Amino acid sequence: MRWLRQDLRHDLAASLVVFLVAVPLSLGIAVASGAPIVAGLVAAVVGGILAAAFGGSPLLVSGPAAGLTVVVAGFVDQFGWAVTCAITVAAGLVQLVLGLSRVARAALAISPAVVHGMLAGIGVVIVLGQLHVLLGGQPGTSALTNLLELPGQLIDIHGPAALIGLLVLGVLLLWGFLPTAVRKVPGPLVAVVGATVLAETAGLQLVRVDLPESVLASLHLPKLPGGQWGAVVLAVLTLAVIASVESLLSAVAVDKLGGTRSNLDRELVGQGVANTASGLLGGLPVTGVIVRASTNVAAGARTRASAILHSVWVLLFTLLLAGTIERVPMAALAGLLVFIGLQLVRLRDVRAAWRHGEAAAYLATVAGVVFLDLLRGVLIGLAISVVLVLRRVVWVRVRATETAPGHWRVTVAGTLSFLSLPRLSRVLAQVPDESTVDIELRADYLDHAAYEHLSSWQYQHEDRGGAVTVEEVGGGRRPVLPRWFAPWSDWQAEVPSQRAASPLVTGVAEYHRHSAPLLRPVFEQLALLQRPHGLFLTCADSRIVPNMITSSGPGDLFTVRNVGNLVPAGDDGIEASVHVAVEVLRVPTLMVCGHSACAGMTSLLSGRAEQDDSLGRWLRAGLPSLHAFRAGHPAGRGDGAEVDRLARVNVAVQAEALARLPMVRTAITEGRLQVIGLFFDIGRAQLSIVDPETGGFVPLAPDAAAPPVGAAGRQTAD
Repeated sequence: MRWLRQDLRHDLAASLVVFLVAVPLSLGIAVASGAPIVAGLVAAVVGGILAAAFGGSPLLVSGPAAGLTVVVAGFVDQFGWAVTCAITVAAGLVQLVLGLSRVARAALAISPAVVHGMLAGIGVVIVLGQLHVLLGGQPGTSALTNLLELPGQLIDIHGPAALIGLLVLGVLLLWGFLPTAVRKVPGPLVAVVGATVLAETAGLQLVRVDLPESVLASLHLPKLPGGQWGAVVLAVLTLAVIASVESLLSAVAVDKLGGTRSNLDRELVGQGVANTASGLLGGLPVTGVIVRASTNVAAGARTRASAILHSVWVLLFTLLLAGTIERVPMAALAGLLVFIGLQLVRLRDVRAAWRHGEAAAYLATVAGVVFLDLLRGVLIGLAISVVLVLRRVVWVRVRATETAPGHWRVTVAGTLSFLSLPRLSRVLAQVPDESTVDIELRADYLDHAAYEHLSSWQYQHEDRGGAVTVEEVGGGRRPVLPRWFAPWSDWQAEVPSQRAASPLVTGVAEYHRHSAPLLRPVFEQLALLQRPHGLFLTCADSRIVPNMITSSGPGDLFTVRNVGNLVPAGDDGIEASVHVAVEVLRVPTLMVCGHSACAGMTSLLSGRAEQDDSLGRWLRAGLPSLHAFRAGHPAGRGDGAEVDRLARVNVAVQAEALARLPMVRTAITEGRLQVIGLFFDIGRAQLSIVDPETGGFVPLAPDAAAPPVGAAGRQTAD
């Protein structure tokens, strides 16, 4: 079998690592959920085997999850453990139906801010409760109670318990900063085992894990509720939805980590089978767990066999080494749970919610989960996220500013629909009669009512002696290219008020309106220092835009331009620029770029270099290129117009002239500089590069491998 030959050793090693992580986590989650300790181990065994066997995510590891602790603890308090097992069975059946109905991807439509807020709220609840256990006390009945009683618990601290709990927490917090070789050993295992060994050798009097004499005999079978059927149905749906969403999000995350592709509907079926079986055997609810799954991927797992094997090791450990578990201090598990809770509150989730305008939904979900309950917290978060979506749909920013006496600019940005008309009408009413108005329409959507309102206002304003022009930025009449790529002639015709103005003046105004605010942070960083990536010597032709054809920006290129991209011997201007680039800025690359239909090369072919004027004297620096072209230089071979073939030869010859400059030759010899030649075909918008093997040019296309650069410089450095 292929798996035995190629994957077994990888899956076996990964399963052992995941097993070492899963045991302490399963015990801690069972404690935090208020369930029997054995329930966590049952869920780890059943979830790992059945969810992996029937699920659709090859590398996802399932088992008891910290994200469900608050939910399960609430069910245990309200219904008791046996009924909670029945709720788990029913939730698994609901997941089976959902998976077979092929609606798994619908769960991903929930706002990430709400999901992350839910997990963060659960993390806060876990931390507030387990801090009391870590300090030697007992957690209260609610997060608010735990928060209010925490100062008293600090006063009445139990020294040995706090020592063990803080030791575990400290080890886990510092584990991520240790060398990679050390971190190959699971941190939770090291922390819990180390704390247990310390407690044993020091003879500390601590509350420890209490297992029944017979693990199998202690399993609780599910029990139907004697009443409260409405609450039970709500609990089933709550558990099914939360477990499904967490599992599906974990599957998507594991796909990104391991390069796999999950079948989400099948994964939901696998989770349903696992939860049904776990509930029937008296285990905790099961979900896909990103902590164990990421460990699985990092450990080199190849197939779902790794998750199955990790559960086999958990089962053997539970049956054969149950006595070892009973030596673990509860304070050590509390330290582990505090760490898990802290991990659920992630700063990057807060930043992402703030950046995407969903901070309100995130914070409301956290507050609801912590101070109300998980279901109401999630519902509040969902409601606020829907409101935020609706706000974006109807939101529009309208601003009127007087740019000069009697001249106004009205900017409209966002979604312009009938719902935005009151705001639009209020701003337009501020514009005085007989004024000249430029309306900058940056709407991503414009409905019929808004169009009619704008048109009516324009006619009325013009009837009263005013003038109105509408500039549609982003509308259907805009060119495909952004303005910073498109020539002025492509977009200035859309600004009637600017048609008579100089393109340069209009361009400067456009820059200050739109580009400057976006580029200001970049220029602030470049204000005192430049670190360009290369010197770009090219022709003065207006059709060559170096930053555009190299996809670069401010501070990237040290640019030198002249007619014909020439390097005349002894020219102080060229040599001074090269000196600054090579010796001061220490650029690693010098580029010479010619182009098709070059007027300089056309003049060179026509004998213009023989005339004794400024252009003729300048073009004499191109005579070596003309002689090389007529002598059959490799760069000039092939099809194409004569002027273009000469331009390619000129690039190669001028690159060699550049490489012969003493400062350039020294830098090349030291291995810190390369010189390359480029040719830009204007009609095809394509760049080619000198091939050092043939001396000709080869295209620089997305699917073409570029030849080694720097050959031109190296060839002439000897």
